[in-house]
Amino acid sequence: MTTAETSTVDTTERAAGAASTEPARRERSAVPVQTRSERPTSFEPADFGTPTGREVNWKLSDVARLAPLFVDEDTESGDDAGVTYDVSALEAYLVESTGHDAAVRGEIFQPEDVVAAIAWKRCANALHVRIPEGESLAEPLVARIHGTGEGRHANAHVVIEALPGSEAIVVLEHDGSAAYAQNVEILVRDGARLTVVSVQSWDDSAVHAASHQAVVGAGAYLKHVVISFGGGAVRVNPSMRLAGEGAEGDMLGLAFADAGQHLESQVYLHHEGVSTKGDVLYKGALQGRGARTVWIGDVLIGQGATGTDSYEKNQNLVLTDGTRADSIPNLEIETGDIAGAGHASATGRFDDEQLFYLQARGIPEEQARRLVVVGFLMEIVQRIGVPELEERLAADIEAEIARGAGLAPASRAGA
Repeated sequence: MTTAETSTVDTTERAAGAASTEPARRERSAVPVQTRSERPTSFEPADFGTPTGREVNWKLSDVARLAPLFVDEDTESGDDAGVTYDVSALEAYLVESTGHDAAVRGEIFQPEDVVAAIAWKRCANALHVRIPEGESLAEPLVARIHGTGEGRHANAHVVIEALPGSEAIVVLEHDGSAAYAQNVEILVRDGARLTVVSVQSWDDSAVHAASHQAVVGAGAYLKHVVISFGGGAVRVNPSMRLAGEGAEGDMLGLAFADAGQHLESQVYLHHEGVSTKGDVLYKGALQGRGARTVWIGDVLIGQGATGTDSYEKNQNLVLTDGTRADSIPNLEIETGDIAGAGHASATGRFDDEQLFYLQARGIPEEQARRLVVVGFLMEIVQRIGVPELEERLAADIEAEIARGAGLAPASRAGA
């Protein structure tokens, strides 16, 4: 028997046209905003106030450890910066983005919480990656972001722009330790195909809160992947708007939480255009007392999104006692003319039948358990599309399993 805890929310459907009356009714009754699409946005941190943990978008977060990111003050720069960037692999595709009013920056990004607002305000210049029109890149573009020390603060705004007809893979790698607030603005122009992968391999002392916001144009495709293995408290919240006709998007995620780790993603997929298609699949594994994962998945099929095909699923595998997995899927439908929509959520321990099947064929129990975990998580890894990264992440999964079995050091720092 495990002590894992799971929370689920049943599917919510709203009749077409009902959305227009909701804000006024909510204002009169002073009911807190619950619907993801109606959450307030602001570029001014003071408009949000300091999170207490009672707010709908913070109630499952590790507010105590994320608290350093709630402070609206200048961060260090130069040699004393909280993070350093190695962007040599994508230098040829960087464009100047100086000041908050730089072209493209803020085209679609709107802060939904105080951390994103502070990161916007305190980061004067953005890291802007642009894939030229019609160009197809064979090799991934990798930006390496290294935390320079526990407790050091840094804010960032990243713009990733794929121009019409282009194709590329962009990887954001995070390691070291820092208190890091990050905004990522992703624009996939008409007919482009883009993959964005964010890998969190932080030391255990790091805290990281990121807001990824993407828009996908007509006939375009975006694959967005979040991989979280490291960090004390990591909260990466991606949102994707399928705005153009025929736009498609995959939102994939993998979290492996050890003792004391809090790994979180609040995912939002908004179908706006006609005949859009979206798929959300996040998986988690938990081991060690105090390990916790949080996944909240919101899908909105708008009134004009006829012909939509959408599905979201979250699965969590509990490996030891003393862990907790929160899994909350939500679905809003504002039109009845869709191809299909649904969601699923499941959290549990090992499948005894799978273990019995492997052991019955002569595989020792420890190895059988390892095979089950690896097989469960590799479904996400194998969809990334970067062989070198997939191979490394497979090794990281093996290391996590060994750590849980007492075969490797408990700390990730310096590994």
